[in-house]
Amino acid sequence: MASAFIVIPAFNEAKVIGATLVALPRTLGGIDEIRVVVVDDGSTDGTADEVRRVADERVVLLRHSLNRGLGGALGTGLAYAKREGADYVVTYDADGQHAPEDIDRVLEPLRAGAAEAVVGSRLIDPTGMPWYRIFGNWGLNFMTWLLFGMWTSDSQSGLRAFGRRAIDTIDVRMDRMEVSSEFIKEIRRHRLKFAEAPIRAIYTDYSLEKGQSNWNAFNILLRLFMHGLLGD
Repeated sequence: MASAFIVIPAFNEAKVIGATLVALPRTLGGIDEIRVVVVDDGSTDGTADEVRRVADERVVLLRHSLNRGLGGALGTGLAYAKREGADYVVTYDADGQHAPEDIDRVLEPLRAGAAEAVVGSRLIDPTGMPWYRIFGNWGLNFMTWLLFGMWTSDSQSGLRAFGRRAIDTIDVRMDRMEVSSEFIKEIRRHRLKFAEAPIRAIYTDYSLEKGQSNWNAFNILLRLFMHGLLGD
C-alpha cells in the first residue's frame, strides 16, 4: 500500500482554494492512498472555511494561528506527512498555477526508483512564462548554485515530490520564500538522488499577483546569502 500526501500551503487563498482542490486527481499511478494536506497559514479571508466546503474525504486541514510564511507552512505539512508514514510527498501551490496532471509527472521518477527527490521545472519549456519571471528565476537558480553547490533549472518551483528517505531526512528551517532554495540545499546535503521533470505553469492575473516578485528576490537573496555563510 503506497500513500501520497499532497501538501498545499495556503495564505489568503479563499478565492481559488476550492477550485484548486476540486481539480486534484482522484487517482495516481501506483498509489493506493491519496491524502491532501492543506496548511492554512494564518489566513484572514476565510480560506479555512472554503477548504471545509470542499466535499472531499481526502482533505486534511491544518492551521497556523499566525502567518509563518511559505517555509513554515511547508514544514508543518512535511512534519505531518512524516508522522503519518507517507511514502511520497508532493508540494503543490494553492493559487491554481500548477496543472493537476503534472503531479503524476513529478512522482514518476520516484516510482521508477530513478530519484528520491524531484523538482518540477517550468523552465525546461518556459512557453507562456513571463520574461521577467524567467529572468528572476534564473538569477535565483544561480545564487542557489553559488551558495549550496547544486544546479537546478527551476529552484523556485512549488511543485516537488519526495520519496521516503527524503521525507525522513529533509529538515526545513527557513520560514519564508527562500525555503525553495533550502530544499535544494537539503537534497545536496543528504546526497539524495535527484531528478527534474518538465511541468507547465498556468499563469493568471491572480497567480501573478500572488506569486513571487523580482523585488522580493532581493530579500530572498539576502537571507540565502546569510544562510549560506552560516552553513546551518
